[in-house]
Amino acid sequence: MLRAYRAGLFPMAPSRTSAELEWLDPLERGIIPLEGFHLPARLARKVRNGGFTVRSDGDFAAVIAACAAPAPGRAGTWINDDIESVFNRLAALGHAHSIEVLAGGHLVGGLYGVAIGGAFFGESMFSHATDASKVALVHLVARLRLGGFVLLDTQFVTDHLAQFGSITIPREAYHHLLDIALATPARWPGDPPAERLAEEMARWRRVVSPAS
Repeated sequence: MLRAYRAGLFPMAPSRTSAELEWLDPLERGIIPLEGFHLPARLARKVRNGGFTVRSDGDFAAVIAACAAPAPGRAGTWINDDIESVFNRLAALGHAHSIEVLAGGHLVGGLYGVAIGGAFFGESMFSHATDASKVALVHLVARLRLGGFVLLDTQFVTDHLAQFGSITIPREAYHHLLDIALATPARWPGDPPAERLAEEMARWRRVVSPAS
């Protein structure tokens, strides 16, 4: 799995119940430039005062299970049992990480991905409360910047990600950025002090729009 990511591939299963695994290296790749991350003003307020508690790597298994589960408007997912098992193993070895959003002590949102060198490969996210997955993404970017990461791979660009500055680049350009990122030393920072996270977020350019 780690060799595949280093080569620019990522896995997907045809369905949740499929026993097959497909490896993708699309002609166009989605990334979020970490230096150009857009933090909408409304979401910035939600991050500060939304009543969420955010942590990293507290319960990776619960996050990937929630990402794999059916949800309103999403009857099935591409995360099959093999992917879930392998990523739980990667998390146990310190290669995969989760951001978890809690409300009232309950997990209500989060995301997970793989960290290699200065690259973070975002895999999936889920939300059981308004804005919970967005808050998880904001906290992910803050941690990546604090840890010295230089590439956030989102695989594809969706409307959900576009509001944060996600862009599509050609495969050749992605592989060039990936080579640089793999050679960049970085460290997953875990849960830094809240003050450091707030200071990092305060540096970002805030974008205010009617959709924010």
